[in-house]
Amino acid sequence: MASPQCLTRTSYHHLDQTNNLSPKVFSISCSIINTKKNSIISSTCRNPKRTRRYEVIAKNNSSSTEIKHETYEGVEKKKKERRFRILIAGGGIGGLVLALAAKERGFEVMVFEKNLSAIRGEGRYRGPIQLMSSALGVLMDIHKGVAEQVMNAGCVTGDRMNGLVDGVSGDWLAKIDLLAPAIKKGLPVTLVISRTTLQEILLKAVGNHIVFNNSKVVEISQDPHKVVATLDDGRQFEGDILVGADGIWSEVRKKLFGTQEASYSGYTCYSGLVDYVPSYTNSIGYRVFLGRNQYFVASDVGNGKMQWYAFHKEPQIGSGNLEGKKVRLTKLFGSWCSDVTTLIAKTREEMILRRDIYDRDMIYSWGKGRVTLLGDAAHPLQPNLGLGGCLAIEDCHRLIHELESIKKSEYNAIKLIDITSVLKRYEQKRMLRTMITHGVTRMASKSLSGYQSFTSLSAFRLPVQVSEFLQMVSSYFLTWLVAGEADMLKKQDQQIEGKKHKVLLQYNRKR
Repeated sequence: MASPQCLTRTSYHHLDQTNNLSPKVFSISCSIINTKKNSIISSTCRNPKRTRRYEVIAKNNSSSTEIKHETYEGVEKKKKERRFRILIAGGGIGGLVLALAAKERGFEVMVFEKNLSAIRGEGRYRGPIQLMSSALGVLMDIHKGVAEQVMNAGCVTGDRMNGLVDGVSGDWLAKIDLLAPAIKKGLPVTLVISRTTLQEILLKAVGNHIVFNNSKVVEISQDPHKVVATLDDGRQFEGDILVGADGIWSEVRKKLFGTQEASYSGYTCYSGLVDYVPSYTNSIGYRVFLGRNQYFVASDVGNGKMQWYAFHKEPQIGSGNLEGKKVRLTKLFGSWCSDVTTLIAKTREEMILRRDIYDRDMIYSWGKGRVTLLGDAAHPLQPNLGLGGCLAIEDCHRLIHELESIKKSEYNAIKLIDITSVLKRYEQKRMLRTMITHGVTRMASKSLSGYQSFTSLSAFRLPVQVSEFLQMVSSYFLTWLVAGEADMLKKQDQQIEGKKHKVLLQYNRKR
């Protein structure tokens, strides 16, 4: 549709029908909008007592004319009902959680995903995603019903033994207590859930009418009044802000900051999903088996299945290694303890996937103007600690929390500076946690694979001092890591309750 062209604005003197001695002044403004089918003449008549909007549609190649009228009060009401619109590039976990949060809080929201059937993560046989207590806590605040569905569908691992073990002997090196921080902060316990299941729950809650499948955002433009997302098929959509939740290879990030090469970690990850229930399942959630230049992660994921990840230091996937993945893994981990070799042996070749591990250097500004980023688009992490999805969910909660301050204002009163201020606050309040976690995942990759023999040639050992230090530090760090954004949420609730209590005391004193 072509842009409206204002033809004229003329004032007319008109004798009021009820009192011909008192002429009334009103104005009419007209505009013509040309389309392929119709010419639309729209005029607005303003009168101190009667205000109407007349729309005349003259159909091309036809003598018929359709006249519509609507009260001016109705037009003004529609203007006031215009809601703040959030455009989201990416329908992964972060994009869907943000859409759910926006919908629940009365924002208008649209999600554009290039392929909903290709869930980001562990490939075709989608392994689980770990949701720590913090992510579950903020999900409860976003939508209690959805959070309960997720917790019912997931497999709780945080109530069992988890931690680091020796790859050859299988002996425990350091145990990680995920239960105590959750109990201490009053949060749900860490669990794992199938990515497919999680996506289905979120999609159902968000609604298919909000999510546009086979729609990739390829261009963005903005001005003081709006942001425009252009899709790969040429369609354009206007919004008040645009959020890039399109992962480590984010197109939105590229449009904002130019091409930035992803950093290869030096490690390839082989992952497998196997129908197998070990004898230790009831007592052990997950373990990280350590070795020189390689490590192996195994976790119970419920429904009679185990998920494992084998990380090995090697060139990128284009190195020309043609041997079968299972054969290669048997060579790499064949001398390790039976808990590792059994999982590999029981996994079918077609259930083993391989991918190179990348991340990006941390950036300290996630947006420009009306556009910002979240999740891996803003701060991509290596998967060794299973925190990528958790941080994305936390980002969603913080962003929508900051945006609620805008929703309190009338839509027409919202200025660009209000929007940019809110987006900057979101970045600032998320920066420290994501920055520390980003650094820890990189450090963990080097530390875990740098594990080597200290006491013998047959078994790998950590010095006693290092093991004791890990135990001491882990309790403090894990509380911060596990509680995170949800802990801040609880503190805010306590502050609100404290203020309410203070007001009540003051009221009672006055009485």
